[in-house]
Amino acid sequence: MTSALTRRLGPDVLLRPLRTNDAASFCEAQWRSREQLAPYEPRRDAQWYDPDFQAARIAELLERDNTVPWVLADGERVIGTVTLSNIVLGPWRNADLGYWVDVAEVGRGLATAAVTEVCAIADEILLLHRIAASTNHDNTRSQRVLLKCGFQQYGFAPRYLHIDGQWRDSNLYQRILNDREPGQPPA
Repeated sequence: MTSALTRRLGPDVLLRPLRTNDAASFCEAQWRSREQLAPYEPRRDAQWYDPDFQAARIAELLERDNTVPWVLADGERVIGTVTLSNIVLGPWRNADLGYWVDVAEVGRGLATAAVTEVCAIADEILLLHRIAASTNHDNTRSQRVLLKCGFQQYGFAPRYLHIDGQWRDSNLYQRILNDREPGQPPA
């Protein structure tokens, strides 16, 4: 299934499943991007940037049956991630989406391309019906990505997530992928 979850985002960038040996490159990209990401993520201590810590965290993520993590990779260099988490099957067939792109790669359309491909995989392979996402209320860049990818804002949640040391307001988005019967593949 790994090859079915891999997509080309451009001549030099792949969207592919996360691997434990991505830990060191992930840490480098997170360190480079820490100032850009700080207003939109929980506060990170020094351990977050440690490859051994990340390898263990990645191994744990890969064991979950309700999470599918990807990296945006330029060769072996991690330049972002996309994750579907809290995947629920049955009649709901829903997942939560999270993503980020390395500060050195912002502006190339990679987030939009990656989210578009993950939505296609969620529809065609994972057979999901809906993907949800949230952004900090003032994160207009991420909101533009979601809107370009067919998401619609359906709500506003005051003090929704603890981000950068405070409870922050979030805009809530969703994308309905299809109206098929639950678990049915595309025609």
